[in-house]
Amino acid sequence: MTAVRAVLLDRDGTLVEDVPYNGDPALVRPVPGAAEAMALLRSRGVPAAVVTNQSGIARGLIGWDDMGRVHARIDELLGPFHAWAVCPHGPGDGCACRKPAPGLVLDAARRLGAAPAECVVIGDIGSDMGAARAAGARGILVPTPVTLPEEVRSAPAVAPDLLTAVRVALDGPWPPAPAAEDRGPAPVSVPGAGPATARAAVRTAARTTTARRPS
Repeated sequence: MTAVRAVLLDRDGTLVEDVPYNGDPALVRPVPGAAEAMALLRSRGVPAAVVTNQSGIARGLIGWDDMGRVHARIDELLGPFHAWAVCPHGPGDGCACRKPAPGLVLDAARRLGAAPAECVVIGDIGSDMGAARAAGARGILVPTPVTLPEEVRSAPAVAPDLLTAVRVALDGPWPPAPAAEDRGPAPVSVPGAGPATARAAVRTAARTTTARRPS
């Protein structure tokens, strides 16, 4: 298995609580286990970057300065992160960076000096896993109430929380890394996230009627 040289994290719903179009640093709340997960990466010398869709910029709901203050607060609480890769475009803009396109993953990998196959992407929805797959990186899904059942079923790996996902990224067990644009393997069991966890995530997503995250 290719050694992991970088971990790339989605922002909203994965690293911090999801506040749609957040431009207020006072609203930043790390998810449970985020501080421990980042401390583990630092202790192992593995750099971390954030890869995030922020269409609020294209929609005129937040500005670059607003986003910068939010990111500074996240760095203060959890970082510093080695890189921030941001897509400011809207869903219809046709850019190459908006997840599930691979642009953010490729950019972050380049800036961290790692090949995509040496990176692990951790996120909470299918577009995060799609971006990893399209770039040739590995992906771990950490389901939340907005994660759809089919996203859980098609994820290459599923973990119950961020700290477990980081532990798996560093130490496995892992399936082979998917080729770029490949559909990827079926979900695999990871420590603390066996079939029961995946089934519970599917049930939670099936019961949820919350709108998809508007990033």
